[in-house]
Amino acid sequence: MIHVTRDLLTVLLHHAAERDPTAVNLRLSATRAGEFDADLGMDPETPVLTHFTLEGVGGSVNAVFGVDLGTPAGRGGARFLSHPTGRLELSKTDDLAAVVLVAVPPYDDDSVAAFDRAGDGLELVVLDATPPEESVPE
Repeated sequence: MIHVTRDLLTVLLHHAAERDPTAVNLRLSATRAGEFDADLGMDPETPVLTHFTLEGVGGSVNAVFGVDLGTPAGRGGARFLSHPTGRLELSKTDDLAAVVLVAVPPYDDDSVAAFDRAGDGLELVVLDATPPEESVPE
């Protein structure tokens, strides 16, 4: 079972619709359920997808030095992919991760699914929850 916040899923689907017919490929990050201000009613260690990293972040450093600075430490075990051609499945040419969310037109709640890296479907649970507020230390 994969958990994602409503706000993140909404932003991802909107981004995919705006970029269509170009495919979207974004790295996703999770926050542990126990870090949310509200009780989500699940094990505190359960990961909830809450953030995404824009395409190309850290790409220059990675190209030169082979170091991925675009992914926060300890994050990035999931991906969001859009398939503008309408295949709601994982393909052999997709970038893989432990969890992959795939969306197809018309990019709504009924046109997104979760898969493991082998392409097996996973239950996707959308949570109406807000992740904890983050800030840059002063």
